Amino acid sequence: MFRLLGRYIFREILTSAALGTMLATFVVYLHGADALFTLLVSSTNVTARMWLLLFVWAIPPVLPMTIPFGVLVGVLIGLGRMASDGEIVAMRAAGVSSRKVILPVLVFAALGTGVAAMASLRLKPLAYRVTLDLRNELLKQQLSADVEPRVFLENFPNKILYVGDVKNAGGPSIWKPVFIADVTPPEQRKSGLKDKASGPLVTVAREAIAVSDAAHNRIQLSMADVATHEMSKDDEANDSREVTLVQRLDAKPPQQDSLRSAYVNTRQLMAWPRNGPDWVEVQSELHQRFALPIACIVLAMVGIPLGISTRKGGKSAAYVIAVFLGFFCYHLSSVALIGIATKQHGLPIPVAVWLPDVAFFLVGLVFLYRMELSGDRDLLGAMQEFFGFLSARIRPKAGGTEIKRKTAWRMPLLPQIVDTYILSGFLFYTAVVLASLVSMILVYEFFDLMGDMFRNKIAFGIMLQHLFFYTPQLIYEMVPVSVLVAVLVHLTVLSKQNEVSAFKACGVSLYRLAMPILLGSAIFCGGLFAFNYQYVPKAYSKQDALRDLIKGRVTRQSWQHPDHKWIMGNDSRIYYYHYFDTAASAMSDVYVFDLEPNTFRLTREIVAERATWSPVGRTWLFENGWSCTFTGTNCTGYNNFKRGSGRSESVTFPELNEPPDHFLREALQYKQMNFMELDAYIKDLARSGIGTTKLEVQFYRKFSVPIFSIIMALLAVPFGFMVGNRGAMTGIGVSIVIALSYMAINTLFEKVGDVRLLPPTMAAWSPDVLFGLVGVYLFLRMRS
Repeated sequence: MFRLLGRYIFREILTSAALGTMLATFVVYLHGADALFTLLVSSTNVTARMWLLLFVWAIPPVLPMTIPFGVLVGVLIGLGRMASDGEIVAMRAAGVSSRKVILPVLVFAALGTGVAAMASLRLKPLAYRVTLDLRNELLKQQLSADVEPRVFLENFPNKILYVGDVKNAGGPSIWKPVFIADVTPPEQRKSGLKDKASGPLVTVAREAIAVSDAAHNRIQLSMADVATHEMSKDDEANDSREVTLVQRLDAKPPQQDSLRSAYVNTRQLMAWPRNGPDWVEVQSELHQRFALPIACIVLAMVGIPLGISTRKGGKSAAYVIAVFLGFFCYHLSSVALIGIATKQHGLPIPVAVWLPDVAFFLVGLVFLYRMELSGDRDLLGAMQEFFGFLSARIRPKAGGTEIKRKTAWRMPLLPQIVDTYILSGFLFYTAVVLASLVSMILVYEFFDLMGDMFRNKIAFGIMLQHLFFYTPQLIYEMVPVSVLVAVLVHLTVLSKQNEVSAFKACGVSLYRLAMPILLGSAIFCGGLFAFNYQYVPKAYSKQDALRDLIKGRVTRQSWQHPDHKWIMGNDSRIYYYHYFDTAASAMSDVYVFDLEPNTFRLTREIVAERATWSPVGRTWLFENGWSCTFTGTNCTGYNNFKRGSGRSESVTFPELNEPPDHFLREALQYKQMNFMELDAYIKDLARSGIGTTKLEVQFYRKFSVPIFSIIMALLAVPFGFMVGNRGAMTGIGVSIVIALSYMAINTLFEKVGDVRLLPPTMAAWSPDVLFGLVGVYLFLRMRS
């Protein structure tokens, strides 16, 4: 009897637990896969083995958090199904105590603890180290001669590269024309005037054949029709011309990630000296590796009595309880306790990490003890009665008689009760799934940043503010997936309960049933667009600044390196300055290069100690410097306006009329702007020689992402009816596959567009077109 019952409970729990774990894992996993797609698409010679290893080794770090949630989902859904079908009552009627389910459930939870412990103690640090090695290997392959044209490239130490156009017909890349400025300190230069030079060494060429040499981390250039220009400290020009010239551009070495406590083996963490660096971070990481797997058992202990006592609501109620217990109780309590430990120093780190496990263990013991006591009743029913009582007490009365509580809720704008019934279920599941997905990612974000919070001594309130302002962006990103899961679960539940068959028997077609869902999804589309236009960019700007603070990064305020400012002006003119005084609208150590548009031949060079904007003349006033006009490669018109030269110490050039705003551009991210601001920003950057390909992709995604809500609904409706009476968990399983495909293809097209392998419009809209065509085909093929 016990063996048969144990196997039966195992089967009931296993499927739901596996699907719950998969759902939580894939959401958190794909949320962090964006960097992997960027790395892989930007690298050359990427093998299938590298693709597979990178994506496989990204899974273990997520499992210690998602497996306990999956175990709780399995326990609640498995036991809840037995309770709702009367099997628990039948057991008790046959003289079998409901406590008989405790041992097989705890054995299952112990197995989940073992798997989570293996992932936490062994696989997680190993995965971090293997991923780090693979990333560094791929970073070495990212050097490519297929550079972005009309953009100042600073990937080469002490050299600034600007290329007018790039052509690649399957062989070496051809650059036409080419501008290279060597800003190496004069005393460190190996060519030209060396320590006698003043200012950068400028090389221009009509064209260059560029060959990438990834093995030596450089690009080999064979340039034709080359001219070099350099000025000495004695104001003597050193100009030369070559028919051909071979030059190499050495790239910056790949950035190496520093090892954190998450990369260190568990045994090394246990042997870490107490007076060693980052002791608080190490202590927190070590105890979390043990505490998170134990959560499988303590959450199962709480889930057993809740599962067998929940007789209403079915699997949806079980999922709601799992989300509430797993994330809003267990993980958020961990977040709060760790915050108390770090901010107020009121708790030691081990106590803060282990206290949720201890609390859930004690609550679980009390619940298990009360399982067979008299007065056992439906938990959800008791809560419903309690809230109904409170609502009745505070509700206004008419004519001395209390208004009766309505037994059904109906939306007045819809014409029929069926529409309200379908739409209300759809909205309920959407809200539940959206809350669970956002909660999962927020909890994972907290634990991912916790080490940086300890290391940089950031107040816990800053972390909470970051999570708060991060939530709108997550809502915007997760609504399409939530719509997909909600439609599939809702329709599969209706099918399993034979409600769809009843509708069809009454002459209501499947297309008619799908109408309120498609209408609700269309409203979501408009709401997402307005939400992203009005609120998301502002919230993201705040959370991005807070994240930089937590990470210990200094927020960069321009697109260029702090001491190398290169800006493209009007008429093929390049400005270079060391510092821009925004208050005085002045530049210091200014260089201006006027170029011939087609060949980049230098036609004039201006050097000044200072340039101040004149609002009256709407031009720049250059002080203490010189200018030189070139004929061919020779300086034929030299004008000295230095102090003590006997000439004017300041001059103006009326054609240099770019205002100060042309040089002052804050380095905003696309998520910090709505589509109108992003469009203006792209046009502004393009005029200054700053790359805008990635921004153009994101501009079109401002329109394509909201539309995906209705595409997901269109795709989910036929799948929801096709799975028939297999139940809600089948719907969740199908939604995982579809959502995984959507997020992977969406991210892949985005990254392919970022590296200019597809036009920005196609990169942004291709996933919508692809999934939309599949959805329309399946929708029209339904047997209504």
